[in-house]
Amino acid sequence: MEFLAGTGRLGALWYDVVRHGFESRYWASLAEYDLETAGAMLRTARHLYVGFMCHQAVEKMLKAAWQAGHVDRIPPRTHNLERLASEAGLIESLPERLRRVLIELEPLNVEARYPTHRDALLKKLTKRYCTGLVGRATRLTAWIGKRL
Repeated sequence: MEFLAGTGRLGALWYDVVRHGFESRYWASLAEYDLETAGAMLRTARHLYVGFMCHQAVEKMLKAAWQAGHVDRIPPRTHNLERLASEAGLIESLPERLRRVLIELEPLNVEARYPTHRDALLKKLTKRYCTGLVGRATRLTAWIGKRL
């Protein structure tokens, strides 16, 4: 992560992580950045990456929640949102409407990366759908953030 050193908010936060061990705050900051990126992708009609960045934002916020309870350990190396929510101790208290968002986001991590799924995914990821998706991902990350 040397490339983050001295690059504004993220660089300063990474310095805190290395020096003071604020890993949970670091993951939460990355989640915020990814949500902002999803919004930027939406404004430029790059809908394939809106879904991907929403998944990334939720994944990183779940890793922030996991990290809050495991200060001296590295979060699980998985992109599985339900597994992360479970291991962070959040799955049981997650409202059903937000659990559906986890399920909705799950395939967007993999499908956005592989060309065999790209065309079908692009048909689904309309501007209207992506606008709603960013809103749902924002509500989910906010819910997780309140539990850090």
